[in-house]
Amino acid sequence: MDVTSFHTDPETQFATVLKIKDRIFPSKPYPNWTAVGVNWLAGFDFEIKVVARIPG
Repeated sequence: MDVTSFHTDPETQFATVLKIKDRIFPSKPYPNWTAVGVNWLAGFDFEIKVVARIPG
């Protein structure tokens, strides 16, 4: 699983995002996670993209 999150205000958003991440992914294997600070997001403060492979 690969997660990318985009933050317009990372300093204030990370604490909330990390709490939710720990609740959703409480144990290994953890997803690969990239967090990117941006200065604009088409009307949003936070955006998340997730790519996952579901075993057949």
